[in-house]
Amino acid sequence: MSDKISLEGPLELIDGKLTLQIPLAAGGDKLAPLARGIGEIEGDNLVVVIHPGMAERLRIGAGSLVFVDNLNGKFTITRSAKNDDPARQSNA
Repeated sequence: MSDKISLEGPLELIDGKLTLQIPLAAGGDKLAPLARGIGEIEGDNLVVVIHPGMAERLRIGAGSLVFVDNLNGKFTITRSAKNDDPARQSNA
């Protein structure tokens, strides 16, 4: 895969599921083939549901910021360090 994608965005609670929506135009189209089994295209977004076990391991929840990328040739989700910013937490 020649197109390297790295994006940061918030998690949302949709229909009771922790969800990440990645616009296809922002790189979701490149990430979609790597997200088979955990994500699917809905409208103009790649929608990825974060399972509770992963959320617990990454210490993330609704409103948390995560990074997604394909830098190692696979779909990777990591917790953003911005979640630890005290100013961000006081605004949450």
